[in-house]
Amino acid sequence: MANLFKVVDVIDIGIEKEKTRRDFYARVAEQFDDGDVKDLFTRLRDWEEGHIKKFQLIRDRLGEPQGFESYPGELEAYIQAFVDDKLYTDVSAESFGDYIKTPKDAIQYGIGFEKDAILLFMELASKVQSEDKEAIMELIEEERQHIVYLIKLRRKYENI
Repeated sequence: MANLFKVVDVIDIGIEKEKTRRDFYARVAEQFDDGDVKDLFTRLRDWEEGHIKKFQLIRDRLGEPQGFESYPGELEAYIQAFVDDKLYTDVSAESFGDYIKTPKDAIQYGIGFEKDAILLFMELASKVQSEDKEAIMELIEEERQHIVYLIKLRRKYENI
C-alpha cells in the first residue's frame, strides 16, 4: 500500500477532521453561559474555520488527486476509518453533556483532537509520494501550534 495516496487525499481527511473539531468547539461555546468561556470556545471554533481554509488553500495549490486504489472503495474506506474513530464518535451533539462538564474537560478533548490529527498526518505521510511530504509537514506544524495553545489555556483552568 506504499504511496497509495496523494497529499490532497490526506488534506481531505484533515479537512473533515477540522470540520469536526470546529463543530465541537461551536457546541462547547453553546454549552457554557460564562462569557469568558463562551468567548474562548468561539475563538477556538473560528480558529478551526481558519485552519480549514488554510488546508483548502494547500489542497487547491496541489491540484486534483491522482492516486490509485488496490480495489474499488479502498481510499474511501481508509479515509472513513480515520474520520470515524472513537475520539470523534464519542463526542456527538447527542452525548456532549455526558462528556463535557467544565471548560477544562472541553480543552482536554481539544488536545486529544489535535494529537489525533498529528498522528493521522504522520501515519499518512508514509503513504504519499515523497514530493508531497512537505505539505504534510505544514499540516503537522499547524496542529502542533494548536496543542501548545490549548495546553496554555488548560493551565488557566487547572484550579477551577
